[in-house]
Amino acid sequence: MQVKELKQEGLNYSFEITVEQTEIDAQLNSKLEEYAKTAKLPGFRAGKVPVAIMRQRYGKSILGEVLEKAVNDSSVKALSEKGLRPAMQPKIEVTQFDEDKDLTYTIEFEVIPTVDVVDLKTIKLDRLVTVPGGDAVEEALSRVAQGYSSSEIVTTKRAAKEGDIVKIDFDGRTKADDVHHDGMKAEGHMLELGSGQFIPGFEEQLIGKKAGDEVAVEVKFPDQYQAEHLAGQAAIFDVVVHEIHEKKAAEIDDEFAKKLGLEDKAALLEAVKGQLQNEYDQYSRMKIKRSLLDLLDEKHDFDVPAGMHDMEFQTIKQQISMENAEKVVDGELELSDEEKDELYAIAKRRVKLGVILSEVGNANNIQINDHELQRAVIQEAQKYPGQEAQVFEYYKSNQQALEALRAPVFEDKVVDFILEMADITEKEVDLATLTAEDEEPYEDKSSKKTTKAKSSTAKKPAAKKASDDKAPAKKPAAKKASTAKKSAAKKSESKEKSAAKK
Repeated sequence: MQVKELKQEGLNYSFEITVEQTEIDAQLNSKLEEYAKTAKLPGFRAGKVPVAIMRQRYGKSILGEVLEKAVNDSSVKALSEKGLRPAMQPKIEVTQFDEDKDLTYTIEFEVIPTVDVVDLKTIKLDRLVTVPGGDAVEEALSRVAQGYSSSEIVTTKRAAKEGDIVKIDFDGRTKADDVHHDGMKAEGHMLELGSGQFIPGFEEQLIGKKAGDEVAVEVKFPDQYQAEHLAGQAAIFDVVVHEIHEKKAAEIDDEFAKKLGLEDKAALLEAVKGQLQNEYDQYSRMKIKRSLLDLLDEKHDFDVPAGMHDMEFQTIKQQISMENAEKVVDGELELSDEEKDELYAIAKRRVKLGVILSEVGNANNIQINDHELQRAVIQEAQKYPGQEAQVFEYYKSNQQALEALRAPVFEDKVVDFILEMADITEKEVDLATLTAEDEEPYEDKSSKKTTKAKSSTAKKPAAKKASDDKAPAKKPAAKKASTAKKSAAKKSESKEKSAAKK
């Protein structure tokens, strides 16, 4: 094998590689001998077909397989010998080959830059910590009690207020033609005021009414209402309020705690406090991780592979397109020059941080084992209650999706490693400070231009590289299919239920 360097400009390389005809011929004969062991041809016993006959019969068809292997093996060997790591799949073009000639091809690629990572022991960071106070615990307990609330009839003459549940009869008709349509009538319906269960304006008109009141509720159906014959129509509902029910939160005592599987009220308090602490600790980790990534970005300056940069830019654009369909025109996301510069800076930062963390991980032999990957799959499945089996099957049969889960697990493991090495000072802060949104500038050092991440464009997809915040990873097909089925079922069910509902 002969390797000739054609170009080396920054991170871009181009080589001409020649594999001698004798080597190709040896590989072809080896492959033919392998196939000959099981080949069956008329006039020959199984496994006894001469290689010359095999070459005459199958040589050309097997040659393509041999060439592919020769290109792969020789290119890997050439890059390994020169210590080069391609950033993306190299571009290969065969320039010469014939049965009696050498194989010659060119290979073009960008390399992952070699990074001189800062001494991890010199990194100094503050870890913001917050301990749940009495007010926070009481508020959390109140939410738990509300979640197990019951209701009782209001016996006084007071008017209904938001949060009450009213028992009503209603009979509706379209205002334009005074016609009663299916689904516009019900008796004894229990409606929570302020829940948004019915179309806009309906529930609000019952606030302030008392048991026994009769009300003519005038509303307009949404333009995009599921029942097309009612969409955009004005309507009148004759409503009779029979009863007003008041929500009553569960009483936090030993009996309530036992219903939740705990020993007593004290155990419930500890459980709530522990859950709050876990939530606060997650915020704390997010904060210190962000600070670490900012510091790594600041302390390293190097060119990133253009191909990786462009791919990350397109990934971010695609995610924004999915979340902001109104900004997509003719299949293309409409962005101002300022927004493009901002996203391009974010993409560069993410690739840069990915290279740094990868360098740290490789240098310290940080790897993801099967148990850690399995745990990531379980965590992903827990996001889809009732569909866990479908999610497990999706990742079991989709190696690419499974590898996509490996990347963020690797990133977090490297971050944990760096934080163990770093000099960390704990700093106690209040909850507002701990949970405050970070909106830091992203600096493109090559242009010395700083842009501010805006809420309209700062949403990032789950990345294969380091990112400042994680959006959810891409959903399994099982989830999408289920969502579509639920949507269809909901439309069908809505025709049978009240037309006053959303």
